[in-house]
Amino acid sequence: MDEFESLTKAMTKSTKVFDANGGIPRFLVRMLCDLEDHVSKSLADKASFKKLKPAQGRALNRMKLNLKKFCEKYRVIMDEYRKNPVVSSESSSSSSSSESEEENDSDDSSSSSSSSSSASSGEKKKKVKAANSDSDSDSDSDSGSDSDASSDWAESSDSDSSDSESEAGGAGELKGRARWLKRTTVVKEKVEKDKAGRSEERKRAKEEAAKLKAEQDAQKAAEGELKEEELTPSLIQKKTLEIVSSRGRKGTDSKALLGQLEALSKLATRFGPRVEIPVLMHVITAQFDMQRTIDDFMDTPTWRSCAGYLERAGSILGDEKEGWKIGAMTAEDDELASDMMMATMGKAGKMKSGIMSGAGGAMAAMSTEEKLINPNTGEVETEDQRMERLRLEREAKMSEEELKTIRVPGSLSLFLSRLDEEYNKSLQRISPHSIDYVVRLQDETKLRELLGIYQKYYQRVDSASDAAMLAELRVEHMYYRHDSIVKAVAEAQDTSAADGDTAKDMTYLCTYIYQHGTDRQKTRAMLCHIYHHALHDRFLEARDLLLMSHLQETIPIAGDIATMILFNRTMVTLGLAAFRLGNIWDSHQCLSDICSGRVRELLAQGVSTGRFSDKSPEQEKAEKRRQIPYHQHINLDLLEACHLISAMFLEVPNMASPGDNDRRGRVLSRTFRKYHDMYDRQVFTGPPEQTRDFVMTATKALLKGDWKKCADLLKSLECWDLVPGDNGAEEIKTMLVEKIKQTGVRTYLLAFSAQYDSLSLSQLCEMFDMTKNEVHAIVSKMMINHDLIASWDQPTETIVMRNVEPSALQLLALQFAEKATSLVDANERLLDAKTGNYGYKDGDNWRGGNNQVP
Repeated sequence: MDEFESLTKAMTKSTKVFDANGGIPRFLVRMLCDLEDHVSKSLADKASFKKLKPAQGRALNRMKLNLKKFCEKYRVIMDEYRKNPVVSSESSSSSSSSESEEENDSDDSSSSSSSSSSASSGEKKKKVKAANSDSDSDSDSDSGSDSDASSDWAESSDSDSSDSESEAGGAGELKGRARWLKRTTVVKEKVEKDKAGRSEERKRAKEEAAKLKAEQDAQKAAEGELKEEELTPSLIQKKTLEIVSSRGRKGTDSKALLGQLEALSKLATRFGPRVEIPVLMHVITAQFDMQRTIDDFMDTPTWRSCAGYLERAGSILGDEKEGWKIGAMTAEDDELASDMMMATMGKAGKMKSGIMSGAGGAMAAMSTEEKLINPNTGEVETEDQRMERLRLEREAKMSEEELKTIRVPGSLSLFLSRLDEEYNKSLQRISPHSIDYVVRLQDETKLRELLGIYQKYYQRVDSASDAAMLAELRVEHMYYRHDSIVKAVAEAQDTSAADGDTAKDMTYLCTYIYQHGTDRQKTRAMLCHIYHHALHDRFLEARDLLLMSHLQETIPIAGDIATMILFNRTMVTLGLAAFRLGNIWDSHQCLSDICSGRVRELLAQGVSTGRFSDKSPEQEKAEKRRQIPYHQHINLDLLEACHLISAMFLEVPNMASPGDNDRRGRVLSRTFRKYHDMYDRQVFTGPPEQTRDFVMTATKALLKGDWKKCADLLKSLECWDLVPGDNGAEEIKTMLVEKIKQTGVRTYLLAFSAQYDSLSLSQLCEMFDMTKNEVHAIVSKMMINHDLIASWDQPTETIVMRNVEPSALQLLALQFAEKATSLVDANERLLDAKTGNYGYKDGDNWRGGNNQVP
């Protein structure tokens, strides 16, 4: 057992050597075969096995199992060896005597050992001859080399390989296991294939298949082509139903189907609206089917084609004299369409079964086809003639109103809504800085015209819900356009829209929606109306609409993200309008909530792409679909400038107050305070570059009383050129200078009143370049609000300061108030860090109050 384990280990280690030399040597194969036979024989002899000691019996059984497992990978070679065994001597003396006997061809020997070896040699020569006859050698020398198998296994393998090579006719060298087997192995030469020829054949076959397919398509088109002299309305309806029935099937070409329907729509024009409009509805549906996913958008040529088909239908339905209108499909219409399809399919099925049964079967099918008889004339008629006759009979029974009602599948109002959606998606996908975007904007005029045509049609047929939906779409294409832009565009396109009154049109459309629209449509119309008022500086009207509708209370619970975005845009526009009119407090209250957080996301003007974003891919796609087209964007630099400047006018007087004044603890804009603290902590501050830098530099100058430098910095901002209107930029700059002067007077008095016993009115007017009445009004208001402890000396026109020293109790109360304020500030900063939003308390005094600054 130990010797067998040593043998298996040695063979396992020599595996690479065996593989490099062509496989396992034959003597090892013979040894494994003999060992397997011996173990099987020993186990088969039950009598001898019983006589063995228990340890020897267990060893024999273990030997059987290990041998079977080890020989499994050599089973093929061992089976081949058993079919063609080669016997060799086990001693060197017998090997040398067999060699001398084969060389001399004699059977005598000089010793008893040689006589015994001669006997074994004779027996061996017979087996060798049998082996040579099996291997089918061609020469005596080859058979002599075959009989030399007992000398050495390497020499035997060499002779075998040379013999095999000679038999194969020099086809190739034997490799691997074939070198060690005593059988004829023929190595075939590898035939190189003509790759170039095969590629040419494949190319030729593809060309032939393409030609055949083109011929078949042409034949089908010729068969399906309708002859104009045979055209009837029923035939067009039947052909339309055949084409539409193949929609959505596997292998159907959508473009080819659309082309067939477009060809039918041209042919249907001659038969009037009752035939033309249903075909147009199917064409429009097929065009919308070209977009497979929700992110795909209709290309510009297809969109314009679809708009053209809707315009054709609108020109028919908009004619009040004719009085055409559309209606939904009834059960009778559906049954009629099913009968037409079944008749077509039944006829095709009969022809197909006849053709499959042979030529005779085809003739039989034609002959056995049911004959149709006209009951009025008694003559034979075709299927198409029968369908046309039935159509005429049905129309003859209809009333005048039924004849003017066209039953169609689908809804034109939904088609227009989908067309508007495709237009918006195309604007989202096209680069706003390319000429394609500008060209695409020209289609908005056609879209508004279509909406207006169909709104009038639905109002004529008393369909208030559809008319309100189209009116709401019209409002959403008008509310963001300033009158100056509308006038410029109208003059460029040479249209009559320049003479229209957009405010009047908006009021009419929104009023109609308030009366007939859904809750969502009413909300959006109200927001668009407020936006339009604010855009044209009608701040009071816009504010009144907002407060009366209570939208600021219902929007957070609406759950409609698109409406929330529109609300944010409306509030921002309202704040900009208040800023242009000089209502600083109202402007700050409108802008503080939006500008304190993520402005781009709240206005749907961009998507955040942070590294640690917790949004899923589906949420990111949904957010991209909600983006506002670029031409409707609100400039973020202008928005930031208005917000920070309004916060500066409110915060600078508080920041300039002395430490014992309660105004210093008031924080009206935490965002502005944060930016100011960051600017103060900078070691080096260069020239201002961004809008925020300009405002912070102007704030530092205003705190020092240098109002002229502050005014120059704020007037130099480039964003004022984006203000709509003829003289919008100049009006804002003039307003800014006046507000800076007023804030400068208040800041100067609050900061330096403790250094004066009295102050001349004329000196203040000279310092801030203001009139006496303006300075007198500002100072008097500060005295009334107890911001300035002073009084007027009217004869001398001076301000007499009164320094009031606080008592001990008042000092303690002030210290307690400061500590409470610092504690509240710390809590608010902690909340801001957790929520990511700043200044959530800025809107406490939305409608004014005790803290309102004039």
